[in-house]
Amino acid sequence: MKKILIATQKPFAPIAVSQMKEIADAKGYAFEVFEKYAEQADLVNAVADCDAMIIRSDKATKEVIEAAKNLKVIVRAGAGYDNIDTEAATANNVVAMNTPGQNSNAVAELALGMMVYMARNGYNGTSGVELRGKKIGIHAYGNVGKYVATIAKGFGMEVFAFDPYVSDEAMQADGVTPVSSVDELYSTCNYVSLHIPANDQTKKSINFDLLNKLPKGGILVNTARKEVIDEDGMLKLMDARPDFKYISDIAPDSAHVFEEKYEGRFFFTPKKMGAQTSEANINAGIAGVNQIIAYFENGDETFKVNK
Repeated sequence: MKKILIATQKPFAPIAVSQMKEIADAKGYAFEVFEKYAEQADLVNAVADCDAMIIRSDKATKEVIEAAKNLKVIVRAGAGYDNIDTEAATANNVVAMNTPGQNSNAVAELALGMMVYMARNGYNGTSGVELRGKKIGIHAYGNVGKYVATIAKGFGMEVFAFDPYVSDEAMQADGVTPVSSVDELYSTCNYVSLHIPANDQTKKSINFDLLNKLPKGGILVNTARKEVIDEDGMLKLMDARPDFKYISDIAPDSAHVFEEKYEGRFFFTPKKMGAQTSEANINAGIAGVNQIIAYFENGDETFKVNK
């Protein structure tokens, strides 16, 4: 009997675990939950006999993968998978997958919710501004970006997007105006909602020169990864542009500087919260189990992310 291990320092909701277990039981798979562990070493010890593993923000390092001698497939419940050492997975003949789209609406709603919070000055009793009529740029028009566009249009915003992997026709069909470059996106829009992955090409790509193209009062909303931000450039801009504001779903390493110098011009969630809804929790967990079973029974590698 193949064993599926749910290894989550930050647990799935109990209802999600229950539904995941029902699916595994019905298909004849052993199902084990390992959660709220204290140290990375605990994860290394826990994976010894699993055939498949589902993680959330947990770090599937080379050490973890090599310790899991029976491991054939690992699924990151969510879109980003930079917490999986994909090279180690490939070297050990492990298929690494993500679950794209399952958290997308939750992330999009958070992005717009944070925009409203900042537009209304953190609800501090002072007069704010409205989103209606403002221009929002979506940097990467994937699953999350499409939901952002839908919600933003509901607010009456003008929606623009840049994504070299999505056709102009596809964006236009969604009522979104495509732009030809990142520079054009940032120089056009009052808000930019950031959804790029963190990889060798994108890390620190959101820098001073790019951010400085934003119009007066420009706001960057980051529900992607903190690694894509050039923090030195960001701090330089915060000094040079008192009109600029930064919203992020994960605090930067320099959060203490923001707290000391830029009151009222930033908002950071206390932890990464994009996928922190009951619906997203359930959707991603169930998708992970179904993908593992489809892989073992049909060789389905639809969501494989390593080569």
